[in-house]
Amino acid sequence: MDIKGNSLYQEMQAMIGQTRLQSTEMPQPQQIQEAGSSASEFSTMLKGALEGVNDMQMQSKDLQRAFEMGDQSVSLADVMVSKEKAGIAFEATVQVRNKVLEAYKQVMNMPV
Repeated sequence: MDIKGNSLYQEMQAMIGQTRLQSTEMPQPQQIQEAGSSASEFSTMLKGALEGVNDMQMQSKDLQRAFEMGDQSVSLADVMVSKEKAGIAFEATVQVRNKVLEAYKQVMNMPV
């Protein structure tokens, strides 16, 4: 699974922009229902991304173990590339988490 950090970051920026626009309006009952479904979609997307990162890390661990056990079908280059991909995916996840926390803090500091 490829993690596309730029597209994920752009989606988050769009969500923040929509939140800023919607914060000035009074929510209607239909808007509240739509917000519930978008929260569900976001949680599904987030869960899928986290599972993807976990899968990459597990695959990297399995390749490393196979290489250490002497499996001839696994090269050192494969192990290193897999390990780097998993590391980059994890770092991207941490950065996304930091941005989400920052956005949450900004929303919580908004006057009501």
